[in-house]
Amino acid sequence: MDAWLEMLQTLRLSGALFLEAEFSQPWCIRAQVAPEDCSQFAPVPGHLIAYHYVVAGEMLLQVAAMPPVRVESGAIVVLPRNDPHVLGSTLARRPVSADALIQPSPDGGLARIVHGGGGARTQVLCGFLGCDTPHNPLFCMLPAVMVLGVADGASAGWVESSFRFAAAELAANRMKSSPVLARLAELLFMEAVRRFADRLPPAPAGWLAGMQDPRIARALALLHGDPKRCWTTDDLAAELGLSRSAFAERFRRTLGEPPMRYRARQRLELAAQRLAASQDPIARIAYDVGYESESAFTRAFGRVYGTSPAAWRRQPAETRRSGALR
Repeated sequence: MDAWLEMLQTLRLSGALFLEAEFSQPWCIRAQVAPEDCSQFAPVPGHLIAYHYVVAGEMLLQVAAMPPVRVESGAIVVLPRNDPHVLGSTLARRPVSADALIQPSPDGGLARIVHGGGGARTQVLCGFLGCDTPHNPLFCMLPAVMVLGVADGASAGWVESSFRFAAAELAANRMKSSPVLARLAELLFMEAVRRFADRLPPAPAGWLAGMQDPRIARALALLHGDPKRCWTTDDLAAELGLSRSAFAERFRRTLGEPPMRYRARQRLELAAQRLAASQDPIARIAYDVGYESESAFTRAFGRVYGTSPAAWRRQPAETRRSGALR
């Protein structure tokens, strides 16, 4: 299996469409997916990925001071880290907040925006993908904006026709939401990541180098995909068909640390995310990230974070971020 696809599957993405927008030139808005946009569909995920599908017309989109990108009809634009962004027929106008324009649906269907100066129209469907692993290294290395034509490459044919059919059904008010579109958006996000990976030059070391090595990438997918399992170096080597010593050296040379040190750090990062984002019992979190007892987890957490899990959870968010993984 493709290493990038396997890592993407460990994210266990889910999502939904929540907004249909009809703009007319000139127009310019400021947007970012908010937790309240997602709450009606499922528990709010720890990490949000925003996407916009341009059904008709075209638009410009810009994140921070980056150069704007043009998104034409039939393309999906994905923001892997849900960065605040501006979109419009022109970016020279002062943007209006999208939140102020949203009209909730009275029957529980898609919310709507109708906005602009009355000129040429652009129709956009807005949605999100989410997962509960916000600090997965994959999100750190992806660009802020990724554009993919629905009819391009591996996504041609049935993906394009399915996407356009579901979009037409929504536009004609024959469906309130579309799990089909949400699933297609997930597949298109995976396709965009794989294309991005194909264009990357070889990396000398680090997580990217690990993802470019098929066997180390497989080990990373196993560790991230099943953190509850008490992995050992022997277990991972056996899964990859390597001797223990050959695997351990290859992992250390590529990632800069031994496999079990990487595993220990990964588990504590995942536990810290859960502590910050939920009120789950500490014992449950300890078990879910692979510790056999709460006391063992508390000792390991204290060695790295300098305080107990309960005390760390009570700290303000700014303090937690500044003191993460010393």
